[in-house]
Amino acid sequence: MDLNYKILIKISSLILAVTGISMIPSIICAAVYGETTCLKAFAFFFVLFTAAGFLIYKAVPARYSHISARDGFLIVAACWIVSCLFGAFPYMFSGEGFTFAQSVFESTAGFTTTGATSVSGFLGPKSLILFKAVAHWLGGMGILILAVSILPALGIGGQNIAKAETPAPKVDKLSNRISDSARILYIMYLMLSLIEFILLMFNRKITVFDALVNTLSTISTSGIITHEAGLAFYESFYVEMVITVFTIFASINFNLYYFLLNRRIKEFFGNTELRAFLGIVGVVTVIITVNLWINGIYGGLFSSLRYAFIQVVSFISTSGFTFTNFMTWPVLSKLLLFMLMFIGGCAASTGGGIKVIRIVVMMKLIFRGFKRRIHPRSVVAVKIGGKAVSGPMVSQISTFILVYSLIYIVSCIILSLNNLDFETTLTTAAGIMSNSGIGMGMFGIEGNLSMFNSGSQLFMSLLMLIGRLELFTLLFLFVPSFWNPNRQKN
Repeated sequence: MDLNYKILIKISSLILAVTGISMIPSIICAAVYGETTCLKAFAFFFVLFTAAGFLIYKAVPARYSHISARDGFLIVAACWIVSCLFGAFPYMFSGEGFTFAQSVFESTAGFTTTGATSVSGFLGPKSLILFKAVAHWLGGMGILILAVSILPALGIGGQNIAKAETPAPKVDKLSNRISDSARILYIMYLMLSLIEFILLMFNRKITVFDALVNTLSTISTSGIITHEAGLAFYESFYVEMVITVFTIFASINFNLYYFLLNRRIKEFFGNTELRAFLGIVGVVTVIITVNLWINGIYGGLFSSLRYAFIQVVSFISTSGFTFTNFMTWPVLSKLLLFMLMFIGGCAASTGGGIKVIRIVVMMKLIFRGFKRRIHPRSVVAVKIGGKAVSGPMVSQISTFILVYSLIYIVSCIILSLNNLDFETTLTTAAGIMSNSGIGMGMFGIEGNLSMFNSGSQLFMSLLMLIGRLELFTLLFLFVPSFWNPNRQKN
């Protein structure tokens, strides 16, 4: 069956218009703060992208009744590529000296909720920071719709794994019924954003701009920095806790909030993935707390617990917020943080990484292997929430983790061509692929990747997309049989 290119063009044009509309807050911000060059750039591309997007959308007739899985993969990939590429133009014409590679990197880091930067010491103009924060928020919302409504329809995605435990509204195919799921997600997403914004405004040191940017980056688990000192700038335990708690909220499967809305409290807290996620956070926090306390990093036990908890949440959620200089921490603590980046948040959340549900299934699969070695004739099923996980699903999870590991190794090799130190190379690949936007070594707590050349920055942009789109959504585009299924080889 031929690809439905008309629907591809139609939806991509709509995404182009949305990219243009997303510049409105930055136009207002640039006008308020007198950022003339940025104002002109945002105003011009707002008009151009919005007008072009809607005109193409109206001009192209398309049929919606025959959308295949191949169409779905291409549409999803195209939407992110369009937003990332066209979102780069305001950076290039901002007057701040962004190269093409840097502009693409900044835009991709925005829409993929990675939060890293390719420019050394860059914190302004405010309109560009806000544009990136808005991109984070839109990307976080987009990945939720992708994870809950689209990827399960295509037979991939972490949400498919836990569907027996999360019977929340979802669609079975790509159609206009996606609005049913999207509407509920938007309400929850907006409510969490609004509540956090209000709570942050209770702190007198936080401006409206800072509260807005921090809220947008928290709910999207992107962790953008508005001050060189990070969140330590506010010198407020209250601010740290608000952001940390809402980061946890954003890292939880949003389908579970459907249980809360329907007062199904027992099912919410009984969810296997949620309990595993909170368990990992708790155990690792205790270990790092003791490690910091013994080594006298912060002196007291409470301070050690405080910074251990908020930094653990930052890494496992892949938000990448910096609360303290973790580069001074003992090796054990840094190693555990490094491992948390790979785990990531829950399925159908704004968090990146492999996803907790996949880790749970793989651990159960490993233990099953041990049992079958001891008792070869036994039949041991891998169960989640009391229900057996199907063989094909277990195979999909194994394949995902294998491919994820291979891509990570290849990424480390490619990035090593920059001849940077071992720690920087390994943690950069992990931080970019997991969409955490944080690392160690020269990457540091600022999330600065200016030491990499233009080619590496473009490669990392691709890597961010691959990590954000659950690997296969984008990798399938590089398979020849995807474009011509009639030429499949045995």
